[in-house]
Amino acid sequence: MELVCEMRKIEKGLRRSARCRRSERWRRNFEERRALRKEIRAAAKDILMSQRFNSTKSYIQHGNMTVNDHCIHVAEYSLFFSKKLPISCSRKELIRGALLHDYFLYDWHIPDEKNPHKLHGFYHPGVALRNASMDYKLTPREREIIKKHMWPLTVVPPTCREAWIVTAADKWCSLMETIHLHRGHGKILEKLEKRRMENPQAVKREE
Repeated sequence: MELVCEMRKIEKGLRRSARCRRSERWRRNFEERRALRKEIRAAAKDILMSQRFNSTKSYIQHGNMTVNDHCIHVAEYSLFFSKKLPISCSRKELIRGALLHDYFLYDWHIPDEKNPHKLHGFYHPGVALRNASMDYKLTPREREIIKKHMWPLTVVPPTCREAWIVTAADKWCSLMETIHLHRGHGKILEKLEKRRMENPQAVKREE
């Protein structure tokens, strides 16, 4: 009987220890992500607050992730990769290029009168670069990030560290979103759009 009681005490201790480790790991991850978000806001407040960038919340990227959330996640993972590897780079240009890498400003899942978007993967870096150049004064590194982030589809590989990091982060985030390990708010947007189509007056009153 004493042996059984002792085993139960050990089991409880192990469970408590495992919970503590999970809690500590969660806390570290939370603090690290909060620090990354703070650095992104400091480097690109003008982008994050702009109307055109926030319009990307209306477009789905992969799975149910919006383009806006995707770009912010790519910026976070770019910072994370540059720190963990570690790779020396311009973190401000890394952030701004990552946020603007998919600044194409349309829903590539829906064909329109001008373009069916069938070759979106090949031509959207050029569209994003053109839009970003109109709205912001880009550095050569930021231009390279936006222009080359779809390599090898862009054929010519990136020529700076920042562009290589964002290319890797973009591939990783896209994979996680496609297999639904990273989830966004796209389903909520779809439901709101459906309600707006079915009963526009009711949605207008709520707004």
